[in-house]
Amino acid sequence: ASETELISGGSDKQVILWELNGTGTWNNQLVGSIPLKGHDDAVCAVDAVYQSDEPDLNLLIASAASDSTVRIWSRHGSEAKCVEILQFGNGFVMDVCLSFLPGSNVPVLACGGDDCKIHLFVQQNGQFQKTLLLPGHEDWIRGVEWAVCGENLFLASCAQDCLIRIWKVCTKSKQMPDTEDDSIRLKENVFTLKDTDTTYAITLESVLAGHENWVYAVHWQPSFSKDGSMQQPMRILSASMDKTVIIWEPDKESGVWLEQASVRVGEVGGNTLGFFDCQFSPDGSMIIAHAFHGALHLWKQDEVNKKEWTPEVVISGHFNSVEDVKWDPEGEFIISVGADQTTRLFAPWKRKQETEVSWHELARPQVHGYDMRCLATLGRFQFVSGADEKVLRVFRAPRNFIENFSNITGVPMEKLCSHQSSDLPEGATVPALGLSNKAVFEGDMAVQTAEDEETFNTISNQYPEIYFQPLILTEPPTEDHLLQNTLWPEIQKLYGHGYEIFCVACNNSNTIIASACKASKKEHAAIILWSTASWKKLQSLSFHNLTVTQLAFSPNDRFLLAVSRDRNWSLWRKQGSSESGPVFSCCAYTDKNTAVHSRIIWSCDWTPDSKYFITGSRDKKVIIWGQCDLSVSTEGKMLDSVKPCSTVLDAGDSVTAVSISRVLTPDGRYIVAVGLENGKILLHTWNQSGQEPSLADWTTCVEMHNSHSHALAVRRLCWRHRAGRAGHGDHHGSEWLQLASCGADHCVKIFNVNRFAL
Repeated sequence: ASETELISGGSDKQVILWELNGTGTWNNQLVGSIPLKGHDDAVCAVDAVYQSDEPDLNLLIASAASDSTVRIWSRHGSEAKCVEILQFGNGFVMDVCLSFLPGSNVPVLACGGDDCKIHLFVQQNGQFQKTLLLPGHEDWIRGVEWAVCGENLFLASCAQDCLIRIWKVCTKSKQMPDTEDDSIRLKENVFTLKDTDTTYAITLESVLAGHENWVYAVHWQPSFSKDGSMQQPMRILSASMDKTVIIWEPDKESGVWLEQASVRVGEVGGNTLGFFDCQFSPDGSMIIAHAFHGALHLWKQDEVNKKEWTPEVVISGHFNSVEDVKWDPEGEFIISVGADQTTRLFAPWKRKQETEVSWHELARPQVHGYDMRCLATLGRFQFVSGADEKVLRVFRAPRNFIENFSNITGVPMEKLCSHQSSDLPEGATVPALGLSNKAVFEGDMAVQTAEDEETFNTISNQYPEIYFQPLILTEPPTEDHLLQNTLWPEIQKLYGHGYEIFCVACNNSNTIIASACKASKKEHAAIILWSTASWKKLQSLSFHNLTVTQLAFSPNDRFLLAVSRDRNWSLWRKQGSSESGPVFSCCAYTDKNTAVHSRIIWSCDWTPDSKYFITGSRDKKVIIWGQCDLSVSTEGKMLDSVKPCSTVLDAGDSVTAVSISRVLTPDGRYIVAVGLENGKILLHTWNQSGQEPSLADWTTCVEMHNSHSHALAVRRLCWRHRAGRAGHGDHHGSEWLQLASCGADHCVKIFNVNRFAL
């Protein structure tokens, strides 16, 4: 029958039974759920079996948690309750699996835990009785799974001793007297059921050694229906910390389980920790595994050569809070940084014959040792990023990336390279003992391949100087390629801040970078301006007393706006230039007497005409200020002329991000996006109607919630600068705008917004 139910266990101490209402697919169907509450700690393993042929009659569920118990639950109709609790004292159970004893409908439960033994429980008189202990493993057991094959029942188990064991359970007939001869036989564990008086024997079928590190998961290939009966393929999949996934099967002639008959796939290198879990597809033609860093890996079996498995395109993304996101100035890709210590680049993949455009991760320009905080794009293929360190780092795209970007997105090379010089490096690599992405040029790779093969045996040659391999791609890269071959060379470090970098911005002509760091004193809260031509420090702007939370240059580059944890904003005006570069001076600000915000101001942005700016704060207020008039010359007059131009917009929750579109609505109103701490995104339009601020100037257009909003706080919002949609071509009169958002729920989202409908 089609699968309509799913069981899950989480760190919220619950087991949830999800039920598909409707027909057949999980896509956008209404899903009902039954929560099973009772565990006192995180649930780490769940399993379930139907106890009769009618699916809705009775479901038996087992769940193991960190509270040292295994709970047995029973579901009749829509009622589910805990029927039994198995105590494991001070021990922990890492995995559970349910099945039925051969030739009967008696449930059997296998539990593997930290005592290195497999505990077998058999249900008798409605209660699970501890029946057998299977010793053999020498370290914590990480996975157990049953498989029914004909008259026999098989159990696969894996452990941190790097081994996989396969056990066989079969019925033992009474008549066979115990032979007294000296033939060597496998030791049998025997148990008898009281109710039916049937005896079962358990023997160790095989021990599989092939992994070189902890084996975290072992799974049988799913059974399938053939000629009216269920067939169980004798194939096992295992995932290990040694960065490999192995498919095991018995040798065709001898029936012995051999690694020679198996297939090994996995990563070659990169700073990863190996695989955590794996699964076969229902027909066994694909395998999927996931690594410790949340990345999915997919392999597909070649239809001709069955031994050949090739990596496939799979979805990917951040595995921790995404802190900042920016559009490429041309609107063809986005770059995001996250607390998972990576910078990732996403772009639309245009397939040759198809109209469908889907977004994928095309590069991972920076894999860092610190949590990333902020970034700013400096023109087309260059960006500066800040992390929880005192240094800003500047990166530029290598040639290999630009070529592959052109192949995948369908943007012609001429359009991408017009402003690029011909001396670009091929790629980047991190030296064995280094921390910075170092450029790799064409000459560097030629030297490496020409050397004699025999030199590999020396210790130093086992760790090559260059891990980068240039590949020509026509589809998005796989995870192992992303890890090693898509880094961007670091071209500059900017030193000057005393604490961790918190925000960074670049002006629209890409000549100045402004940055600020975490601060609890005025001297540390200074904003530093840098020149992108000489990479030298231009100026230090001191005003705020606490961390500056966001910086924004006005679209005409005449003003720099800063908002801070001290609940005030400051406006800096370009005063002309000295020899080293432009000079900014403070022309307007709020202080204790003039402040409107009563809590930290998290975010700010400018209107496209540089007349007004917007601030959003934890006090739930959004305010538009202005006008920033260039004709006013003295500071005193400017200070008086910049005041709230809008009424206070109450957003209903702490405001964590604001952004104003560079394209207006057809009737000339500004489009304002507001991101909240609860994950919601609000769209408003605003226009100044009279001299005095009026509530009627605001129009609420859209409140995105449920599946559209983020599950946790919105960290940053960023509008694409031009109308149209990335991957579909731009049209100045296009109805569509695109808004990128990122949040603490690990997600980056891109919204298509119809500006005619606002």
